[in-house]
Amino acid sequence: MRTPATRLLIAGTVAALGTVGVLTTAQPAHADNIGYLVNVTVRPGYNFPNADAALAYGHGICDQINSGVSYGQLVNTIKSAFATTDEFQASYLISQSAQELCPAAIWQLRRSAAGYVPSV
Repeated sequence: MRTPATRLLIAGTVAALGTVGVLTTAQPAHADNIGYLVNVTVRPGYNFPNADAALAYGHGICDQINSGVSYGQLVNTIKSAFATTDEFQASYLISQSAQELCPAAIWQLRRSAAGYVPSV
């Protein structure tokens, strides 16, 4: 016959093993080059000459995020590079780069974007 203490120990062990199982099966975020290419080449306005150029630009954005360049600086750089005043065009390219090419940097991008106010 099991005592309440034994049942509690068994329940705690099962819960702990379940937690370990969930934590060890979580998959890390991976880059998705195809998703990025589809999203930035279908949308008009970027006019990359080819897929390699689009990927290189996106990876460059990731490098800038990882090196601590602020969200506002990224927006201004992209607006200048594509000769546009469209905030959405710049933010879309930044978000696609982060989400698809360097998902591990999303937290850093979000922190950098906190408090950002678009120019008028």
